Amino acid sequence: MKYLGAVDQGTTSTRFIIFDQGGAIVASHQLEHTQIFPQPGWVEHDPMEIWANTQKCITEALKKARLRGKDLSGIGITNQRETIVAWEKESGRVYHNAIVWQDLRTSDHIEALKDSPNGPVIEQKSGLVLSPYFGGSKIAWLLEHVEGLRSDAESGKAVFGTIDSWLAYQLSGKRIHVTDASNASRYLLMNIETLTWDDELLEIFSVPKCSLPTIVPSSGMVYGHTVKEGPLGAEVPIAGMLGDQQA
Repeated sequence: MKYLGAVDQGTTSTRFIIFDQGGAIVASHQLEHTQIFPQPGWVEHDPMEIWANTQKCITEALKKARLRGKDLSGIGITNQRETIVAWEKESGRVYHNAIVWQDLRTSDHIEALKDSPNGPVIEQKSGLVLSPYFGGSKIAWLLEHVEGLRSDAESGKAVFGTIDSWLAYQLSGKRIHVTDASNASRYLLMNIETLTWDDELLEIFSVPKCSLPTIVPSSGMVYGHTVKEGPLGAEVPIAGMLGDQQA
């Protein structure tokens, strides 16, 4: 019998769940991660802690199920949406803690956009109300405040993503940089008519397109494979991705 695995990465914890072919839960393991509050209204997570916990959860769930990674037909990822990570594409080095969806540090930027001619353009194209909740202003903040990040992003050295992108990148051995439309739609940068990054929205937020993940279908496609050196110890298809609220 073959099984399926799911990474469920949330705001306070990470789980890995193994299902049998009938959809019954065979085993799972869950770990909480640290909530970081640098100042009032700011909320951050350590992307490396989340990745470490993901690896531990996979290893422990497999142990509980008495299975190995090669027993899984595929894995999927569901994740806390809007939380933004910036990392070096080749090495995986993070530039800053992840800025969590709850974070309000970009409130002034968002209020300025609401009062500008760009406000209606953003809302019409993205399908979202202007709010610091979403990813676009978080990326803009990082580009402005993290030394060297803008030049690295413009050259393709640095990339951004929500947690789904970060975990797919790590699980694949740093080979893939993807996100699905349920996550991409929460950036304020995706055109909801075309399901692509919108050049006008990217210009408004001053975000280089080359730094953003490729938008892929939420299911029905293999984005890449895990690596034998990783927590699964096998090449397992990564074939599903969905924001947690949609999931």
